[in-house]
Amino acid sequence: MYAVYCTCLAALQPKRSAKTETTDTDWQVFMQVYEVELTDRDQVRKFLDLPFRIYEDIPQWVPPLRPDARNQLDPKRNPFFEHSKAVFLLAEDDSGLALGRLCVMNNHRYNELKGTHTGFFYLFECIDDQEVSRALFGAGMEWARRQGISRIVGPKGFVATDGLGMLIEGFDHRPAFGIPYNPAYYPALVEAAGFKPLRDLVSGFADRSVEIPERIFRIARKVAERKGLTIVSLTNRRELRAIAPEIKGLYNSVLGVFEDNVPLSDAELDNIVSQMIWFADPNLIKIVRKQGELIGFAFGFPDISAALQRTGGRMFPFGWIHMLLELRRTKWVNLNGGGIVEEHQGMGGTAILLSEFIRSLLESQYQYADLVQIRKENQRMLREIEQFGIDFYKTHRMYEQSI
Repeated sequence: MYAVYCTCLAALQPKRSAKTETTDTDWQVFMQVYEVELTDRDQVRKFLDLPFRIYEDIPQWVPPLRPDARNQLDPKRNPFFEHSKAVFLLAEDDSGLALGRLCVMNNHRYNELKGTHTGFFYLFECIDDQEVSRALFGAGMEWARRQGISRIVGPKGFVATDGLGMLIEGFDHRPAFGIPYNPAYYPALVEAAGFKPLRDLVSGFADRSVEIPERIFRIARKVAERKGLTIVSLTNRRELRAIAPEIKGLYNSVLGVFEDNVPLSDAELDNIVSQMIWFADPNLIKIVRKQGELIGFAFGFPDISAALQRTGGRMFPFGWIHMLLELRRTKWVNLNGGGIVEEHQGMGGTAILLSEFIRSLLESQYQYADLVQIRKENQRMLREIEQFGIDFYKTHRMYEQSI
């Protein structure tokens, strides 16, 4: 346990007499940072409930699915803990009010495969107070050092589908389901704790009213014919289940090779596929083959963010009904996950996938698409995407720090 004195803003404080009053809006309080006991229901509840207080007056925020959020902290339900370790930290004042939280991970599979000593931070939430954030990260780094970690990167979740980075641009827009959102003051808290920018990821907006020249689709078709590429289009969940084993291997081949990723375990992939089958619109799942081999994919999902906002992330008693209805009536779809196997990149596969995705979008009830989290340094892909009238309107930033 770590204990410090700090000046905490009053915005999230209960009305009470302070130990040493400094101004009308802040005071000196005793703060402690401690490791959450995952068997302690009260501590876990405080950790999970903090975002609901921080984002109480932020209409753009989308709460997580509460069962999924709980499962992330459960070593019996989160496959990450089969091969790696994580610590969950909570900062609170002397009245027991949570002020901030943080998860720090030691992904053993990542470090073994990459030959590094890298840790990751995730689930950071904090009031607008640099002393609190410094205390949280200080405690996280102390834990990381004991694990033999010499570098921290984040925000990054347990698996690639958890979303990456901290929002630095696009605060006026609701996030796509599963993609991070944070108050505008968060980057300053992270940088004050010693982190430096590592890379940016951009998300794009597509409106079906945008006129896309037919020649774009014609060129994509000609490239596909010349390169021997074919698109696999699915029409129902039965077909999606049948191709799921091939998708799992493709997923690792495309996303597992990125610098911050590693191939996922079978249990982790099974979790992702189960979610995909539940949420996906099969018409928006596009897979590209070359001579029978799967070499790329684009996954589109109806956005259920509005339902989560209405239900506060609860599934029961009636939350699941709202979510099922939202899957049918939402006007938004998220293109969340996609790419081409490295040795087949540069063949026009991205343009082919995107053209087929947009064609299906135009034939559907959806009005808008969110193309999420493309690395800004991937200029070749961004150029291919821009020709379809995509407006890049959100930016997330990854940070790093040597310790």
